[in-house]
Amino acid sequence: MSFPVRAITLDLDDTLWPFAPIGARIERVLDDWMRARSPATAAMFPVEAMRALRERVWRENPALAYDLSALRRLTLEIALRDSGGDLSLLDEAYEAFYAERNRVEFYPDALEALARIARRVPVAAVSNGNADLVRVGIDEHFTLQLHAREHGAAKPEASIFLAACERLGVPPGEVLHVGDHVEADVVGAMRAGLRGCWLHRDDHPGGLGAWPRADIAPDLVFDSLAGLADWLERNPAAPRL
Repeated sequence: MSFPVRAITLDLDDTLWPFAPIGARIERVLDDWMRARSPATAAMFPVEAMRALRERVWRENPALAYDLSALRRLTLEIALRDSGGDLSLLDEAYEAFYAERNRVEFYPDALEALARIARRVPVAAVSNGNADLVRVGIDEHFTLQLHAREHGAAKPEASIFLAACERLGVPPGEVLHVGDHVEADVVGAMRAGLRGCWLHRDDHPGGLGAWPRADIAPDLVFDSLAGLADWLERNPAAPRL
C-alpha cells in the first residue's frame, strides 16, 4: 500500500523502548531513595504498598488521568505526609523518580530506524507518558513533542492528534501515527482522520497475536520500527527532507 505521508506522529513507551523494565526499576530506585532519605516513609510504604498507593491515587483522581507527572507527585506527597516524612523532600523524591523514568533501553532496531525516518519526514512525539526527549537523548530526531499533560487530554482523544497535526502544519490525512496501542494509538488516530500504523512487536506487553477489531483496521502493520523505515524509503509518496 502506498499513500502520501508528509509527517509522522510517534508514540514513545512500548514503541521506541519497553516500559515494563523502566517501571520495575523506578520502584526499586524510589524504595532505595526513601530508605536513605526518609526511612519512616520506606517503612510504611515498601514497594508493594507504594504500588498500591499509586494505583489508589490514579483511581481517585480521574481528572488528572492525562497528567502522569502530577499523579506521581501526588503519590509521593501522600507517602511522605502520611508517614510523617519531611515534605520538603518532595521535589528531590520526584527527581529521583524522573531521572530513572528517562533512563530507557531502546528496542534494538529503534534508534537507527528513528534516524532514517526523521531524515524522510518531520516526526512529532505524541505521548500519554512523561518521558523527556532531551533527557532520553533523542530530541534531535523530533520536530516537536506533545505530552497529554501539556495538551490537557490524552490519547485516544482526537484533539491531541489534531493539535499535533496543526503544530506540524500538515493535514491529518497526510500524517501517519505510529504506536503500539490498539485503542490509544491506532484507533484514536484514525478516528481523528490520521493514517494509522500498528507497531506490533513480538514481545508486545498486551500479548496480542493479531489485530483484534473487525470494524477498523490500521493502514500499516509492522513488527519493528525498521519495517516502517523500509516502507517509507520504498514509498514514492513519502517525501525526502
